[in-house]
Amino acid sequence: MHKRISLVTLILFLIFTASSALAEDGKSAKVAYFNYGFKEFGIFSGYHWGKLKEQGHYQVIPVMLHLGFDMRPLFKNKSNILLEFMLEPFINTVIGPNNNAEIGNNFLFKFGFPLSERLYPYIAGGCGLIYLTLHTREQANQFNFTDQGEVGITYFLRKNLFASIGYRYRHISNASIESPNSGINSNSVICGVSFLY
Repeated sequence: MHKRISLVTLILFLIFTASSALAEDGKSAKVAYFNYGFKEFGIFSGYHWGKLKEQGHYQVIPVMLHLGFDMRPLFKNKSNILLEFMLEPFINTVIGPNNNAEIGNNFLFKFGFPLSERLYPYIAGGCGLIYLTLHTREQANQFNFTDQGEVGITYFLRKNLFASIGYRYRHISNASIESPNSGINSNSVICGVSFLY
């Protein structure tokens, strides 16, 4: 877990350094579909899938809010990049191996760069807290942590409205607080719509 946190910290440092350099060079063109100083409210869903050792396939239908905050003012960056801190509260429905739920919140950083006025590929990553109602052989208890990374693309439908789709890899574990702690890994397709205000 410490290696993952160090890697995420290094990636975020490189992103912030690169974004500040872009702003200073003035190479970023003004993009009509991206206003400086935004906040995001979005609703996202998708499908998580993974495998449990003895219980078969782990399948989840997520329902997540995206509460995003523009981080560019912290770095005095007025470029058209996307640099965001997100809170992602969720209540997910587990549909396999049997009906259960996941409840928690993720803390994510998101970085995107425009390919055109409307199209922004992005990367995101972070960690979170999760409570599982499902008892598994992998985890000693239901209270766990998540770490995850995502790549995707955002398309601006209007100046204050965009749609996103992405692939996310998620790892659930209890940070070795209690054994067993072999973790639950899942792949995800995430999509949704966000409003900027």
